Amino acid sequence: ASSIAIFHHTLSTLGVQDTDLSVLHQTMAQCCKEIKETVQMLASRHKDIHGSVSKVGKAIDRNFDAEVSAVVAENVWDSPERQKYLSETIVEHLYRQGMLSVAEDLCQESGVVIDMSMKQPFLELNRILEALRTQDLRPALEWAVTNRQRLLDLNSTLEFKLHRLYFISLLNGGISKQQEALQYARHFQPFASQHQRDIQILMGSLVYLRHGIENSPYRSLLETDQWAEICNIFTRDACALLGLSVESPLSVSFASGCMALPVLMNIKQVIEQRQCSGVWTHKDELPIEIDLGKKCWYHSVFACPILRQQTSESNPPMKLICGHVISRDALNKLTNAGKLKCPYCPMEQNPSDAKQIFF
Repeated sequence: ASSIAIFHHTLSTLGVQDTDLSVLHQTMAQCCKEIKETVQMLASRHKDIHGSVSKVGKAIDRNFDAEVSAVVAENVWDSPERQKYLSETIVEHLYRQGMLSVAEDLCQESGVVIDMSMKQPFLELNRILEALRTQDLRPALEWAVTNRQRLLDLNSTLEFKLHRLYFISLLNGGISKQQEALQYARHFQPFASQHQRDIQILMGSLVYLRHGIENSPYRSLLETDQWAEICNIFTRDACALLGLSVESPLSVSFASGCMALPVLMNIKQVIEQRQCSGVWTHKDELPIEIDLGKKCWYHSVFACPILRQQTSESNPPMKLICGHVISRDALNKLTNAGKLKCPYCPMEQNPSDAKQIFF
């Protein structure tokens, strides 16, 4: 477009009726050359972009399988009771995230009735977290003082760290806040025995208040990541007092499913290729163990070393006299004529002497 505009401008400047044909020819040739170079440049750039876009599409086709019904339990959400559980789980997740209006709309559309006693703790938790994110410590301090004894029973350091952070915010105000900081230091008295070193550091920083804490050996007290840390500590301790997990069960289940699904899809493909249709017959039991990482460890489990199956309430782990542990199903299968020979040592024993153990 710019080359054409130049061409028009050149013609209008020179005047077509008086322009020499050779000059007109040279001008048009120059314009055509510039247009050709521009088109080639755009085509080259488009080629690079097209190659990248086509690779994205191929990567999506290669890594995402739209058909996952083969590895999902059929009719798992068909019953009204299970649909109710799912809706309640989603509503709880929305409450945890502070999306209260969305949760209310879901309750109305799904017909789920949430008791106010379940809703209120999440409302208070989100209110305090919003205040902490704006560096307002007062709601959190009021909550910590109200629940002081319960927090002490958990060996929580939340209240001290809230007072510490408030004291640091006063230090950040400079010399004008010195008197207020000295008066507020009285709040550290109940924590002197457990946090003596931390309190000494805080009080020592007052010496450098006139010159600015940021220019002193105590400048680490002003690190901004403390606010994110106090939010995490509050969430952890508040959930512990409420009897809730720190992370939303829905988000944990979703993340675990994302990690497990590719493995299950690969297993399905191998089973189909090798025609091993009897390997995976129960939809509620995985054909192999899938490692989800330590982040998803919530309770101890025991897999029978004989049958290679995870124990359950109906098939609990049993400790033999010799100390080895196997599942009850394995114990029954190894019993012969009222006697049991341990599969790991030659000790013979009575199966009735085995005791159920709990992890």
